[in-house]
Amino acid sequence: VQLQASGGGLVQAGGSLRLSCAASGLSVSSYPMGWFRQAQAKERWFVAAINWNGGSTYYADSVKDRFTISRDNAKNTVYLQMNDLKPEDTALYYCAAARHPRTTGQAMGDARLYRYWGQGTQVTVSS
Repeated sequence: VQLQASGGGLVQAGGSLRLSCAASGLSVSSYPMGWFRQAQAKERWFVAAINWNGGSTYYADSVKDRFTISRDNAKNTVYLQMNDLKPEDTALYYCAAARHPRTTGQAMGDARLYRYWGQGTQVTVSS
């Protein structure tokens, strides 16, 4: 299984970016998929997740109403649309696939429930 994250970059505060996570060896329509982020020298934090059938999404309070997670089953890719970016959103963003297909709701925010991780894509927001 490989998860290839891309789409990061440098953007000014208030701007937007869309991250992509292309999966191989695993179907994104069969597992919960999540995005996490890690700022320099800090812990990895949950950002957003979508369950196996797309019927449930879950967001960290800090990104709710600004970020949207979605997926394209035909492309086997998960996206994170990030709007109204703030300097505190600066971090390395990782996509991940959960261990259990039926993980849903708030449980999707627990990093321990994810088995596969991508390599990360850097997002830097300047003030």
